[in-house]
Amino acid sequence: MQYSNTILLTLAIILPACVYHQVSYEQDISPILAKNCNGCHMAPNGYGYRKIGLKMDSYDSIIQGTIYGPIIVAGDSRRSMLNKLVEGRVGNRQCNSRGDKKGISKEDIEVLRIWVDQGALNN
Repeated sequence: MQYSNTILLTLAIILPACVYHQVSYEQDISPILAKNCNGCHMAPNGYGYRKIGLKMDSYDSIIQGTIYGPIIVAGDSRRSMLNKLVEGRVGNRQCNSRGDKKGISKEDIEVLRIWVDQGALNN
């Protein structure tokens, strides 16, 4: 019994790292931001840009963050403000105010989480 528990524990630690592919900013993240965020976070007239200075139209601008500081803690989605907002861990979801009110899909939220946890690379 202990032998099988050790195997299960080992698999539980190793398999998650094998399951996720390397998320690409260009191929995976940029389209999510274009679809869900750029409407409000586009300079000079987007509401989110005017309010907090956050542009989300390029890797450099999202890494730069807001007038209050960065929104991404590379390697740590639990502490990244971007993830907190889209996951609804800071009151209401604030980064899903597209005109159709559907918000960011669970799949896109998961891709953002994985990207940040993988180091928020410009790839």
